[in-house]
Amino acid sequence: MSLTADAPTTQTFTWTPTQADFDAFAKLSGDDNPIHVDPEFSARTRFGRTVSHGMLLYTRVFGHLQDLYPDQDHAVQNLMFPNPSYADEELTLTFTENSDQLGEILIEVARTKDGTVTLSGSCTLKGAA
Repeated sequence: MSLTADAPTTQTFTWTPTQADFDAFAKLSGDDNPIHVDPEFSARTRFGRTVSHGMLLYTRVFGHLQDLYPDQDHAVQNLMFPNPSYADEELTLTFTENSDQLGEILIEVARTKDGTVTLSGSCTLKGAA
């Protein structure tokens, strides 16, 4: 990607998180809330099934940011998680350079199937000139 003042550059990726991903992240982070790791418990909630940790989504986003901008440091991010992401449901991750704010990357994660946004935010890269 460019990080220039020209028209925004956009990159998209897809990823399908699995229950094994949720379980591994729970073990690593210590966040073993049953909404993430217990299908029987989650089936009785308003979601009807397990949902991803927000930070699991962001670790995937962060990895793509590092790949897209290997010479830039991650300074700050602003994130919202307006809807759940589910196991075994493909997500589309979109990164767009903000043409109004050099160094800012607009981020969106949405369910591929219906376009519902599950992560919306931005990241500012340090050293972007």
